[in-house]
Amino acid sequence: MIRNAIGAVRQEPPPTPRRAASVGRTASPGRAAAAVAALACVVALGAVGIGGGASASAAESAPLSPLAVAGRGATVPFTELEAEAAATNGTVIGPDRTYTSLPSEASGRSAVKLDGAGQYVEFTLAAPANAVDIRYSVPDNAAGTGISAPMEITSAGNKLKDVTFTSKYGWFYGSYPFQNQPGDKPHHFYDETRTLLGTTLPAGAKVRVTLPSTTATPWAVVDLADFELVPDPAPRPAGSLSVTDYGADASGAADSTSAFQQAVDAGKAQGKVYIPSGTFRLTDHVVVDQVTLAGAGPWYSVLTGRSSTDRTRAAGIYGKYVTGGGYKGGIRPYEAGGPSRNVVLKDFALIGEITERVDEDQVNGIGGALSNSTVDDVWLQHTKVGAWMDGPMDDFHIKNSRILDQTADGVNFHWGVTHSSVENTFLRNTGDDGLAMWSDTVTDANNTFKGNTVVAPVLANNIALYGGKDNAATDNVVADTVTNGGGLHVGNRFDGVNPGSGTDVQGTVTLARNTTIRAGNADLGWPFPIGAVWFDSRNSTMDKATVNVTDTDILDSSYAAVQFVSGTTKGVAFNNVNIDGTGTFALQFNDPAQLSMTGVTAKNLGFGEPVYSCLGGNLALTQGPGNSGWNGKLPATYCGEWPKPNYDHGGGTTPPSSPPPTGPTSPPPSSTPADPDLAKGRPVTETSHTQVYDAAKAVDGDANSYWESANNAFPQSITVDLGSVRSVDHLVLKLPPATAWGARTETLSVLGSADNGSYGQLVASRGYTFDPATGNQVTIALPANTSTRQLRLTVTANTGWPAAQFSEFEAYGS
Repeated sequence: MIRNAIGAVRQEPPPTPRRAASVGRTASPGRAAAAVAALACVVALGAVGIGGGASASAAESAPLSPLAVAGRGATVPFTELEAEAAATNGTVIGPDRTYTSLPSEASGRSAVKLDGAGQYVEFTLAAPANAVDIRYSVPDNAAGTGISAPMEITSAGNKLKDVTFTSKYGWFYGSYPFQNQPGDKPHHFYDETRTLLGTTLPAGAKVRVTLPSTTATPWAVVDLADFELVPDPAPRPAGSLSVTDYGADASGAADSTSAFQQAVDAGKAQGKVYIPSGTFRLTDHVVVDQVTLAGAGPWYSVLTGRSSTDRTRAAGIYGKYVTGGGYKGGIRPYEAGGPSRNVVLKDFALIGEITERVDEDQVNGIGGALSNSTVDDVWLQHTKVGAWMDGPMDDFHIKNSRILDQTADGVNFHWGVTHSSVENTFLRNTGDDGLAMWSDTVTDANNTFKGNTVVAPVLANNIALYGGKDNAATDNVVADTVTNGGGLHVGNRFDGVNPGSGTDVQGTVTLARNTTIRAGNADLGWPFPIGAVWFDSRNSTMDKATVNVTDTDILDSSYAAVQFVSGTTKGVAFNNVNIDGTGTFALQFNDPAQLSMTGVTAKNLGFGEPVYSCLGGNLALTQGPGNSGWNGKLPATYCGEWPKPNYDHGGGTTPPSSPPPTGPTSPPPSSTPADPDLAKGRPVTETSHTQVYDAAKAVDGDANSYWESANNAFPQSITVDLGSVRSVDHLVLKLPPATAWGARTETLSVLGSADNGSYGQLVASRGYTFDPATGNQVTIALPANTSTRQLRLTVTANTGWPAAQFSEFEAYGS
């Protein structure tokens, strides 16, 4: 998700639009006809469109496509055809869910690689179409700026269009905050390009996407193609103003920012502003208030661009900021006085030029604060966040839209957003959470994510609720989580989410009628994976809410179906939940939980033991009637090494013979696998941090990232929870190994606690010198026979910088 004092982007730290926008529109017979055609689309082999699809009931197998779930997810105006199900003379890659592999980010975890001149993928249309959006990948270049390669679209031997595949907007590297310069951990491989075909092709027509030459690229991967029957452009509404009346240039040659701002300012009195067909270049935000800004349709009216001299300025439609609200950066006079009210944004596309992820930059598609406002049928692509909303604000709604190829979140309701929603919207290839609510300092309350489809967030969760009161996620379909997250997530996590502010999870949280497909994955900072539906209480115990998970299908999960981790989570009730297919367990309990399960069924588990728990009496699970497939061995649970995921669901794997499964009354052995660093990936807290340098970076296993406390505010502390009382022999503290970090001495003491209540001194305060010439690390021996659960470092001085700093806080047994 995104977090930062100025509404910037942040990774999901390790523990750390598919409704037809034209449906219901009556602007023209062409648009209504498109809606009817879209609704007639059916599910076929490799083809998924509006309607149709098998119900994901407990009696049926998991659907392969997120568009094949009847009655859930967004209704879309296109038919999706998977490349691996089409005719091709290329090579099918995958399925593979391994992070940093090309198939892992593909829809369904498979795609087709073309690496010879003339190789192609040929799609057979399941419905008439006059437009296509192709999801693809081509390699990066050595500079990290991307390459561009021509591709041909033909039908029956006739060329329809030439399109360009580019890696300009993809290929990020390393750990958060990521970089464009090639290095380790490559990811965010895919992008999309769209074109009108210039003719309407009938159902049954064959459309070929061909790599004509390997001169510009050695290969191209085609993931899928979304074919669509685009209606005619919507005409200018009677009595409306047009941005071209104020000098906006539909060719995209001239900067139209000023013209747009003049038009929407005039429209505040007049009411309606029209964006005609064309491409309009904007180099800064257009600030809207009490106006309708409507285009000819998202395939016709396109906004794009960014400043050539100031990377923090780019095309975006923003409401006015609220002074003292969620946005903490500089506010220009015309941006002040928010929230804006009574704004309608509809029927256009904003396809930006954002190629990097920089936390501080306000380069989102839609932003600021908008109350009593609606976004309808808007296509958002190539911005940092599709819509990052900084409250407080109320009654804001996004619907019938598409959000694609973001460098961070799809949508984030941040800081006191209330009575708002995202509905019937399709999201794919976000760089962080697809949909998120973040109750930072001020509570998000009474919001809903309903009827959306969220596919392949490259980092973090498909849908996440961070704190908040009486919020809901219902009737959604989420699929293909890539790393560091799950399909559905509720957590007391991130800055500003705490009981003292009243922003922790409270009231009634509703997760109802959702479907997860291939959700959950490995986490870069934890030695264990994340479940498809998971709960995290690291900031504080989750005990002020009733969380209802009902009528939910958890299908083909990458690891466990359900997980509880970090702190204590209470009050979660599962009713009528179908678990069908897991890579490992049905249920994974890393940390204490209190929950109930009624009508929860599980089958096709990837591991022979259905429940992981080393918690003993700290797991309080109440069963109602109708459970099956996971509860037969209770109260015994598995507590051993983490199994590799197994997707051959014909039968589970045999668990390791040592250690054996243990009952909940047995003394819990270590839940940490082979990694000898007891602190790595464990929950960690801090007295403060500056900018993006939070405490999680001190236990992420990466010595190049680091925690830094608030400056000029000693003493400062960092505390890691080892999960249970452990024998600890010594600590290793590190700073980044780069020589840019000069030698310094930090004065610190080491404390320990068995219950996070009373802390005793383990090592008295003294100075420790970090020197890059000797690896920038120190080792601190602890007293013999030290046993502790929490370890705390308290720093009172630093000769190199006026703050506490550690890149790694490692703890080792004897």
